Amino acid sequence: MAAAGSSAFSRFINSPVGPKTIHFWAPAMKWGLVIAGLGDLARPADQISVKQQLSLAATGLIWTRWSTIITPKNYSLATVNFFVGCTAAYQLARVAMNKESSSEKTEESAKTA
Repeated sequence: MAAAGSSAFSRFINSPVGPKTIHFWAPAMKWGLVIAGLGDLARPADQISVKQQLSLAATGLIWTRWSTIITPKNYSLATVNFFVGCTAAYQLARVAMNKESSSEKTEESAKTA
């Protein structure tokens, strides 16, 4: 039983996407972008950079697809990029809703004035 466990561990360590390769560490470090995006949920929507979030959303979605067609397939990279894209898309939605609500407030105040 112990040999089977060490064998599975050895296969993981020596796999094409294991911890001896960049294919393992790049996605592991990229989770920092997701954590930063989640941290930005506390930031007011008018302080969010639209250009930055657009680029994060685009690259997240593009690299999600790319991660599934490269050899070796890197599902951990696809997963982290999917969440980078989703987090950025949510931030963009927050900005859009904020702009819409502030334009409605401006129109209401113009009608009452």
